[in-house]
Amino acid sequence: MSFDDSMAARVAGLRQRIDAACARSGRPAGSVALLPVSKTFGPEAVRQAAALGFTRFGENKTQEIHQKAGPLADLGIQWVMIGHLQTNKAKDAARDAAEVQSLDRLELAQALQRRLEADGRAIDVLVQVKTSPEPSKHGLPPEDTAGFLRTLARDCPALRVQGLMTLAVQSDDTEAVRRCFRNLRELRDRLRGEAIDGVRLDRLSMGMSGDFEIAVEEGATEVRIGSAIFGARSYS
Repeated sequence: MSFDDSMAARVAGLRQRIDAACARSGRPAGSVALLPVSKTFGPEAVRQAAALGFTRFGENKTQEIHQKAGPLADLGIQWVMIGHLQTNKAKDAARDAAEVQSLDRLELAQALQRRLEADGRAIDVLVQVKTSPEPSKHGLPPEDTAGFLRTLARDCPALRVQGLMTLAVQSDDTEAVRRCFRNLRELRDRLRGEAIDGVRLDRLSMGMSGDFEIAVEEGATEVRIGSAIFGARSYS
């Protein structure tokens, strides 16, 4: 089996598992998007994934997006920033990313707005909410989310809010993992009831290679999958 065939088989298996999780939760097949996360993998691996029909790729670092954007420019890829974004890297994200899923503080939003406004651009964003108790996880406190969304709608027109994102607790306790995803969905539902002008909350980005089926069962509209598509990562 070639590398391309192996990747195709992995993707097909993932889609079957996603659809099965949709069925378990009474949702239609094909209603959950699959975002390949290509961090640490080179342009050739991204090109092989693009041959399977993917046009959006998630990355954790702005420098990796910039390094890959040139060699892959012919593919018209939309790069999605999913990792923690330092404020001093906002200009790089504004330059190269089509979407930022890790927007979690006003300082970052303002930096992105300034650069995008100067460039005459706008991008989609998801607000990252902290649903895990782990200190290493980033995100806006749930109780601050409504006020943050109102500020974005009022002051940051270059940031088109499309929904929310979270990282679940890393644990073998599946109920603890499930609770993180459920909390984000319930928060989204409450925020929808507040009808914040200029804010769309259609999307919930949650779930990775180890927990995406639980995320789908709890309402994810997009799962972020890396190693289950590309194979084991090397961080050397």
